[in-house]
Amino acid sequence: MAESPKRNGAPSGDPESQQTVNEHLEHSATIDFRSELIRKAIHLSSLSIPLIYYQITKELALQLLVPLTVAFITVDLARYYHQPIADWFYRWFGWLLRRHEQDEKRKRLNGATNVLIAATLCVLIFPKILVVTALTILIFSDSTSALIGRRFGKHRFLGKSLEGTFAFFVTAVLVVLATPKVDGLPMEYVIGIIAAAVGALAEASIPYIDDNLTVPISICSTMWGLYALLLPTVDLFRIV
Repeated sequence: MAESPKRNGAPSGDPESQQTVNEHLEHSATIDFRSELIRKAIHLSSLSIPLIYYQITKELALQLLVPLTVAFITVDLARYYHQPIADWFYRWFGWLLRRHEQDEKRKRLNGATNVLIAATLCVLIFPKILVVTALTILIFSDSTSALIGRRFGKHRFLGKSLEGTFAFFVTAVLVVLATPKVDGLPMEYVIGIIAAAVGALAEASIPYIDDNLTVPISICSTMWGLYALLLPTVDLFRIV
């Protein structure tokens, strides 16, 4: 099998090599496109997390998120150890799971559980204004990246497709332009766009950690660091 021509992001023009790239991208998806659509429709329902969090306090958000996250983790892990739970879980949700989410050896958690873990950690650690932006990017941009990458991906980029990663970045920038800012300063948008690029790279480049974790945490960390560096007088905790 020919070596992938996309390590540097440029097409080789070799049909055999291009077929290899396409096969790699399709194989890495592990579920069919219809299931991907349904999976991402469910994923979009997670938009309720940043929308609700923006309206309530951090304390109330954690009171809601922590027990829900614990419940999801418990069921998600129990399916690996308790056969009746496994039978129920796979009967209803198995067709939506990617291959790595069914790995009996590594016992990986599914995407929904990782979204809740990420939301809980971000709410616990970061200022609300950053969390709302990061989680909204995760929900919109991850969905767009997966669907565009599956349908139009031709060029391999890191662990994903260049087309999917570009779609992630474009939609993330749109989210940055639409989500609330502390003072509405131009530099706040620049910070958000840089963080969107970091999130796109995190989504494409870390294969062994679920991107539902890496994307929001990397975006929040980048934004918080850039605010401290470029806008040190802006109080990120003004919005509570």
